[in-house]
Amino acid sequence: MSQVMQTSEGIPFIRTDDRHFAGLPDFDFAPQYMSFEGLRLHYVDEGPRDGPVALLMHGMPTWSFLNRHIIAALVAKGYRCIAADHIGFGRSDKVTDEGWYSIARHTAAHRQLIETLDLTGITLFCQDWGGPISLAQVAAMPQRFDRLVIMNTWLHHESYDYTPALRTWNAGWKPGGVFGDNVPEKLSIGWFMMVALGHMPAREMFGIVQAGIYPQLDDAVAEIRRAYDAPFEGLGRAGVAGPRRFPLSLPFDNPVGGNAEGQAADFETLLSWDRPIHFIWANRDDVFTEGWGRAWAARYPQATFDVVDGAGHFLQDTHGQLVAELFLKAAQG
Repeated sequence: MSQVMQTSEGIPFIRTDDRHFAGLPDFDFAPQYMSFEGLRLHYVDEGPRDGPVALLMHGMPTWSFLNRHIIAALVAKGYRCIAADHIGFGRSDKVTDEGWYSIARHTAAHRQLIETLDLTGITLFCQDWGGPISLAQVAAMPQRFDRLVIMNTWLHHESYDYTPALRTWNAGWKPGGVFGDNVPEKLSIGWFMMVALGHMPAREMFGIVQAGIYPQLDDAVAEIRRAYDAPFEGLGRAGVAGPRRFPLSLPFDNPVGGNAEGQAADFETLLSWDRPIHFIWANRDDVFTEGWGRAWAARYPQATFDVVDGAGHFLQDTHGQLVAELFLKAAQG
């Protein structure tokens, strides 16, 4: 167990040892840091400083590693890529109190990052919880953004229909749920991601929880699992407070923590967005379905919509190169 530290304001947190991030596959980006409420927030800043800016956002339970393939592809085309880790994730500090976390607070941290780096002309790439957190920036500071790339996410609003899969996900993190009772003691984030990325069937996850049987992975896949576990290695339950809080912040279950009012206001504000907007959607995601993605895109006459056939929820990891290619083609079009 790592040592719990405190900010000057008395906020308890844990900092992951940098050694855990050594030698991760396709992720040799130099770490950059910003202070937020006395905590260290990590971000990647790769590519020429005078290049067009791409801001890439992650969600639950990932970190900037998720976007590594998109970053590499865009940097090769001259983009400057910024990809931060939410507090509680990746190389950022992990506040140990689950009650500290809220969507409004994550939003404030990323607004500070954008303002601190004085980013303009931004192309936004967002998915999962990265959607509500980053689209709030677009609604509040539209002058800083030129183009949006939206992947398998949502913004809460009155008519939004939460899927059964999302409601099941929420329930699974409550006491008595498979995740609420077993993460991280029996089921680490990395092993969960092996199921989410399609590297092993879901039944193997229950074998881990029920019998402590961990399947054999080939070397390349095992390195990906290690990368998703790296931020939380040895931190215990206190170190995964951030990931545990996200599923319990869904607005249908926790309107205040999920910033339901703010999300709904942002959804309405962004209906007037008249600059380029590209939807790139995984079609094997039962949380944010293709039908929802198409309905959202239909609200924008200028929108493009590309389907990533066979991709699941975390398409940046499994199809990152293709996502970059689809974006570049649409941006040139």
